[in-house]
Amino acid sequence: MYGAAVRCVHDPALPRRGFFGLLGVGLATLLAGCDGTGTRIAGSAEPVPPPGPDWAAPAWPAEPGSPLDSLLDNADTVPPSSPWTTSTARVVELRGGPVGGRHVALTIDDGYCNECVAGFVAFAQRTGIHLTFSPNGLYAHAWAPHAPVLTPLIEAGQVQIMNHTFNHFNLTRLAPARVRAELERNERWIAQTFATTTRPYYRPPFGFHNAVVDDIAADAGFDRVVMWNGSFGNATTVTPDYLMNQARRYLHPGVIMLGHANHDTVVGLLGEISQLVGERDLKPVTLDEMFGTRRPFIRSLQRR
Repeated sequence: MYGAAVRCVHDPALPRRGFFGLLGVGLATLLAGCDGTGTRIAGSAEPVPPPGPDWAAPAWPAEPGSPLDSLLDNADTVPPSSPWTTSTARVVELRGGPVGGRHVALTIDDGYCNECVAGFVAFAQRTGIHLTFSPNGLYAHAWAPHAPVLTPLIEAGQVQIMNHTFNHFNLTRLAPARVRAELERNERWIAQTFATTTRPYYRPPFGFHNAVVDDIAADAGFDRVVMWNGSFGNATTVTPDYLMNQARRYLHPGVIMLGHANHDTVVGLLGEISQLVGERDLKPVTLDEMFGTRRPFIRSLQRR
């Protein structure tokens, strides 16, 4: 049913309390293709991935507007089809969505380019396209000015905000308390700015996560790790031809497409990307729409 693998979960303590109890074991089982015991219905054991680059986290906190190019050169390549193995039984790793329909999830990360963020926001407002943004609070200078436009789009369900951590550090290199702080600090900033919650979805910077990170994230309410199975390849500066070749290669039903609001090449191509989506009869959706979850919108969050 799904074109990309997700991690099976089983936790005797489920359903979880509060908002996350609404998701329950049923959604996790449906998403992961499990038999309800944590066992994969089909397929061999998941391989352990090769070690990631030996990247140390930058000094914390990073200065606002610090470019991530030195770390992002290879960070948005499409990951292997098999999910990474971790020991946690509490997390679903999402690498793609249902392929039976026409849905595609366009996810836009980071946002240290003011003009790029402005371009994406104007594009969403003008076209009504459904997008999921994954901003870092470090780049509030680019995002906060657009809260008056984005907030009603979020309330209407056209736009979703996903947690991508506050400083975009490699979480596998941080102490446990810092991992949680990165997620919760970004959650607070998003709640205060856009009056919504990012839970339960988060995308680990560079796609790097492990059993320790997964467990900490789940404790904080983030038990859906959003990876990707398609990429515009534009974390750093690319040519228009390269970006559009990536779009033609990966924009298909069931794809979670990774993009970045870091360089202006993509802004000039949004019309062409939209045209390609239309030609292929694809329907851009948020993660909530792709996976059947709901996004509470609480204006009181802005006063916290």
